[in-house]
Amino acid sequence: MSLRTAQRASLVDQVIDQLKEQITSGSWQMHAKIPTETVLAEQLGVGRNTVREAVRALTHAGLLECRQGDGTYVRATSELSGAMARRLRAAEQLEILEVRRALEVEAARLAATRRTAEDITAIEAALAEREKAWAGGDPDAFVETDLAFHVAVVKATHNRVLMDLYVDFSAALRASIAAAGGSLEQNYIPHDAIVRAIAAGDAAAAERAGHACMEHILIALTDSANLAS
Repeated sequence: MSLRTAQRASLVDQVIDQLKEQITSGSWQMHAKIPTETVLAEQLGVGRNTVREAVRALTHAGLLECRQGDGTYVRATSELSGAMARRLRAAEQLEILEVRRALEVEAARLAATRRTAEDITAIEAALAEREKAWAGGDPDAFVETDLAFHVAVVKATHNRVLMDLYVDFSAALRASIAAAGGSLEQNYIPHDAIVRAIAAGDAAAAERAGHACMEHILIALTDSANLAS
């Protein structure tokens, strides 16, 4: 996506809108470094002060992060995700997992009633990648593939609001999955039952399977916290 030369009215607002579009459209990926002030000013046809003010506004909104001596990076894809990230940084792990349970259990239930053949294929493929990462013993890969599995389930709900919420919640989810994985080294949590229930169109079974998985994680996290205290 190319940037357009800004008009002279409300320059800062126009630049904010265009930079935000680069983020929300995916032209600037999460954690990617954005162009320098000089480059953006040339592309937009405005002064560096205008660009600096727009970047400052998006940084305050939580979409960008300025790193002294390094540059500016994409931190969130929307104001909601930026605000959520700030809030979740102060949240307890148990609180995050409780919200995760609410989202994922409902997603499994809805997916069972709304999934398409393509959704089932995507979910099964995501599960296979999750199993592969677990077998490979790579913690980072497992976190990403476990999250990708749940994203595939959420997509199968075809509920755009739920999908947006889940994606915005993903940074905190990565931390919660990593924490759960560390405490569950000897207690593998299979997700096959979730997949079977969704494929069969059994909403009640999908809900039970999702709830069982999250309860396992919550119990393990609680036990781990008790041992550490």
